[in-house]
Amino acid sequence: MTATLVKETSPPAPPGPVAERTRRLRRRGKIVALLFVFPALLLLGALVVYPVLFSVGRSFFDASGTTFVGGDNYTEMFRDPATLKAVRNTAIWVVVAPALLTGLGLILAVLVEKVRWATAFKLLLFMPMAVSFLAAGIIFRLAYDEDPDKGVLNAAVVSVHDAFKGESSYPTARARDGQGLTKEKDGSYRSAAAAPGDALTLGLVGVQPADLPGDARPAAPAAGQKAAADELRGVVYLDFTPGGGGEQGKVDARESGLPGMKVEAVRDGEPVATATTAADGSFRFEGLESGSYAVRLPASNFAPPYEGVSWLGPALVTPAIIGAYLWIWTGFAMVLIGAGLSTLPRDALEAARMDGANEWQIFRRITVPLLAPVLTVVFVTLVINVMKVFDLVYIIAPGPVQEDATVLATQMWLVSFGGGNNQGLGSALGVLLLLLVVPAMVFNVRRFRRSQR
Repeated sequence: MTATLVKETSPPAPPGPVAERTRRLRRRGKIVALLFVFPALLLLGALVVYPVLFSVGRSFFDASGTTFVGGDNYTEMFRDPATLKAVRNTAIWVVVAPALLTGLGLILAVLVEKVRWATAFKLLLFMPMAVSFLAAGIIFRLAYDEDPDKGVLNAAVVSVHDAFKGESSYPTARARDGQGLTKEKDGSYRSAAAAPGDALTLGLVGVQPADLPGDARPAAPAAGQKAAADELRGVVYLDFTPGGGGEQGKVDARESGLPGMKVEAVRDGEPVATATTAADGSFRFEGLESGSYAVRLPASNFAPPYEGVSWLGPALVTPAIIGAYLWIWTGFAMVLIGAGLSTLPRDALEAARMDGANEWQIFRRITVPLLAPVLTVVFVTLVINVMKVFDLVYIIAPGPVQEDATVLATQMWLVSFGGGNNQGLGSALGVLLLLLVVPAMVFNVRRFRRSQR
């Protein structure tokens, strides 16, 4: 006879007062946390989620918002030349600006460590971040002005150009018709045939008396001088009498010479002698052989002044705006990379120096690899930022070249509110911009979470 023993299992004991109190406290904590988070969630939904969902829905309707057009706005978006140009310019921004900023920030962060006044230097470079994009746009719009009297960049360019190549003496001067000077195809002026022993009077107009050089003297005394037998001489003068009067083609007593004018004696089409007019406009060529000559005033005397570079023209407007963006954000990149640089293990750097590595090898093989996570975060953050750039492009680019500088953000505004009045197409552009930004944001968030773990 076999006996089977059955173990009876007792029911679980009721929860004690301590466990019950713990559960109540946890529930209460969750409720309190939700109450604190609810205002932020409400604002997030009102300012982010709802506009995104509304823009997505609006992109499927026409300009009036009453007719459903499906994907027509997205199709039209990629057929529009202006939108394609905006996509191209945005791609240029994404490729160029973050790479330059990250590189500049890295170089400056490394160099600042070796500067005695590093904090002051960082402050100076970071100060543009305190300037609004509106103010920065106005500053650079003035700096890029094509007029050298207004634009500081063109003033510098013109100064350097004139220092090496000089400037024309009388850009507005011209000869009177029928006064013995013939204009050549290259812009120079040529006199009638002359021979040694002749004295010529070459009158020009178009020069304001106030624009005459300070050393200009009356031309009448020089015009009365006679030439030697082997000499060809003359005077270049302003054929204009202040206050009126005088006779055209004749040097009057109150008419001024034109100093600094280049003059050439030409024979058989080739210059055989050169001279520069004196303060009274006189010139002379000595030791000439007998024969027929012509006196030529080269075109360089009348060339228009160098006006500098058209920074805001169709060809350079995008690089010019990127330059303004670099001025603002270089300090930001330098500070972030500098913070990462300060956390690097100094023992690795010192060990490399003790092993005989130079500074370039340390920078390339140790510093940059150790800073790779920081550089990636900075680069991706700047990519997200440049995709949304609007203020600088809209403010700096003049109206005639606005389409040449447009990016997706400005194109979205122009299509929706800046004259296009097609908010359906503008919403489609906004959705496209969102789709381009989201992958970079997701990448940044995931990398941040991995670094936290």
